[in-house]
Amino acid sequence: MKTGIQPPLSLRALLSVLALALTASSLQAQTYAEKLGWPKDKKVVIFHVDDAGMSLESNKGTFQSLAGGIATSCSVMMPCPWAGTFMRESKDKGPIDAGLHLVLTSEWKGYRWEPLAGKSQVPGLHDPEGSFWHTVEQVVAHASPEEVYIELKAQIDRALSMGIRPTHLDSHMGTVFAHPEFLKKYIQLGAEYEIPVMFPGGNNVLLEESQLAPVVKKLKAEGKYTEGMALPKPALLSQTTAIGEQIWALGLPVLDDLHSISGDWKPEKSNYTPEEHAQYKVEQFKRILDKMQPGLAMIIVHSTTHNENFDTISGSGRSRQADLDAMVSADLKAFIEEKGIILTTWREVMERRQKLTQ
Repeated sequence: MKTGIQPPLSLRALLSVLALALTASSLQAQTYAEKLGWPKDKKVVIFHVDDAGMSLESNKGTFQSLAGGIATSCSVMMPCPWAGTFMRESKDKGPIDAGLHLVLTSEWKGYRWEPLAGKSQVPGLHDPEGSFWHTVEQVVAHASPEEVYIELKAQIDRALSMGIRPTHLDSHMGTVFAHPEFLKKYIQLGAEYEIPVMFPGGNNVLLEESQLAPVVKKLKAEGKYTEGMALPKPALLSQTTAIGEQIWALGLPVLDDLHSISGDWKPEKSNYTPEEHAQYKVEQFKRILDKMQPGLAMIIVHSTTHNENFDTISGSGRSRQADLDAMVSADLKAFIEEKGIILTTWREVMERRQKLTQ
C-alpha cells in the first residue's frame, strides 16, 4: 500500500549528492592559482620590478632586488636607453625572469624616449618632439589601435632579436588598459607570440585598493575622508572576470590579483630618513600580504639606486630606493617565510599553464 511517504536517501546516495555539491562549489570558487596546481589555501606571489632598462640606476636596482632580495621577476622598457645593456648583462647573471614593460608613453620632462617602429609607421604615437606622448590620455587621443599593435610588436621583436624570449608582457603606466581596443591588441600579441600577458582576472582585493587610492587621496586632501566609508566600485573590476576567462581560454595564465601603488607609500610626516621610508614600505607590504586572498598575485615595485643623476630624471628616487631596500629586507623575507607565502616567477606560471594543455 502506498503511503505517499518517500523513503529516505541511502547513506551512499546522500554522500554522492553532497560530494557533487561540494565539487560544484569548489570549481566555482577555484582561483587561478589552484587551476595552475597550487594548494587551495596558499598565497602565491610574484614580486615584480618595473622599469628595468630605463636608466643605469634602474638596472642596478633591478639586479640587486632579484639577486639579493625577494623580487622574483622584472620587466624591461625596450625603447629606453639602458634596455640593451640590461638585456646583455642579464645573460651573464644566469636565467632571470625578465618580461617586457611595453611602452607607449615617455612621461619625464627632460629624459625622453621614442617609438621603435619609427614615425612613418606610428605617427600617432609621436609627440611634437618626436618622443612618445607624456600622458596616457594623450596616447588615447592620438594613437590608433593598429599603431599600438605595430609598436608593441616592434618592442617584442627587439627583445627576440637579442636572443632573449620575454617571460611575460605588461604595460608601462597601464596604457593598454586605458582603451578597450588597445587591450585587445595587447592580448592578441600575447596569444600570437605565446607569451603571458599581465592581467588580474580573479578576486582583485589588492587591485581594488590600488584603483581607489587616488580617490582616497583626494578625499583626504579635501577633509572628507573617514575610515571605512563607502567608496565607488572601480569600473575596471566589472570587466576583469570576463576578460580573464578569455585570456585563459587562449592558453595563457591569469593573475588572481594585482597591486601597483607602492610608489606612493611614504611615512605620514614631513621629515623621515631613508631607513624610516624603507621600513614603512616593509610594513605596508606585510599589510597587503595579509590582506590578499589566497591565489596568485603580482606586486609591483620600482627598485632603483638613488643618486643625484637619477634626480635629474625624476623626483621619485627616494621612493624607488625604499622599494629596493624593502626588497632586500631580512624582516620582510622572514615574514614571507613565517606566513608560508609562495614566491614564484612568470616562467613557472607559464610552464604550469602549458602542462594543462598537453
